Amino acid sequence: MSGIFEIKSKLPGTKTSIFSIMSKMANDHNAINLSQGFPNFETDQKLKDLVTRAMEEGYNQYPPDSGVQVLREEIIKKIRSLYGKEYDVDSEITITSGATEALYTAITAFVKKGDEVIVLKPAYDTYEPTIKLNGGKPVQIQLKGDNYKVDWEEVRSVITSKTKMIIINTPHNPTGTILSEEDMLQLQNILSETDIILLSDEVYEHLIFDKEQHQSASKFSELSERSIVCASFGKTFHNTGWKTGYCVAPENLMKEIRKIHEITVFSVVHPMQRAYAEYLKNAENYLSLSKFYQTKRDLFLNLIKDSKFTYTPSKGTYYQLLNFSGITDENDVNFAERLVKEHGLASIPVSVFNINEKDNNQLRFCFAKTDETLEKAAEILCKL
Repeated sequence: MSGIFEIKSKLPGTKTSIFSIMSKMANDHNAINLSQGFPNFETDQKLKDLVTRAMEEGYNQYPPDSGVQVLREEIIKKIRSLYGKEYDVDSEITITSGATEALYTAITAFVKKGDEVIVLKPAYDTYEPTIKLNGGKPVQIQLKGDNYKVDWEEVRSVITSKTKMIIINTPHNPTGTILSEEDMLQLQNILSETDIILLSDEVYEHLIFDKEQHQSASKFSELSERSIVCASFGKTFHNTGWKTGYCVAPENLMKEIRKIHEITVFSVVHPMQRAYAEYLKNAENYLSLSKFYQTKRDLFLNLIKDSKFTYTPSKGTYYQLLNFSGITDENDVNFAERLVKEHGLASIPVSVFNINEKDNNQLRFCFAKTDETLEKAAEILCKL
């Protein structure tokens, strides 16, 4: 049987990811790639050796769908130590195929047709397609000013009887800002006496600078009772290609999340889980990361201090926004493309993440790169 039939897309307005577009352009033009968020240096050899050892010891078949026991135990210990929250190792944590699967699974488990989900823009570009895929409606709120602050009264004003979930991200991609304790307390107050679920994307929790503290949703007793917290080992330990993350949540929420997780991926790469479990036993492996990446940030900013770019130093993540209004009046997408084609440097235009593609003349640069790469990139930026 042959013939042509029409397929109606479930996500008709979804375009190719800006990360894929800019990385392809970087490859096509042999450009330095400071666009997509991945390190260009190796993960710790000790961690790679632990993966090899796990394989050699026979951990090559399906692990439990919720994740191996020893890894869940180490994560629970870490959260208890950092945030004072005690999650149940058997019923309140699931190892996922990266944080993206955790986010997808959490949204899919709870968002139904007609439900509203509050999204703070600029936002990571998987949130809204997943909401729409499940029949939900994203309710967008633009973060305010050059420092991308949340207007909590605006958040309160858009809550309706249809609001099922709100998504936050701290430290924040793409802006490098963080939510303060006061922010989290205001959010806790707004959500009190509602049935709204908080989905907290905290994949950069260990990359926070200038002696600031990460304000996890897990730290706040009332907030944590309605929160799904998502995290990423790939972002933390320089191995995004291993696609291993996790989420924690109260048992009543996790029960539903696991139903979706089981039929989506079932389980996550076994030897990586064994390796991470052993690696987490030394807390310095993650506690040292803020200093490591702050040194990268400071190097990058020092190298471009005499350029025509302006900036507020990133408070977290491994991204830095640079304002180019002193260089050109073209829009950020065009400037980003020209920067690749004419100067050999790839970045991410921020407008693509904003409501109505609001253009603040900013590009996002990833500084999770070798010092040599940052020096070459800065040389280009200083010539503009």
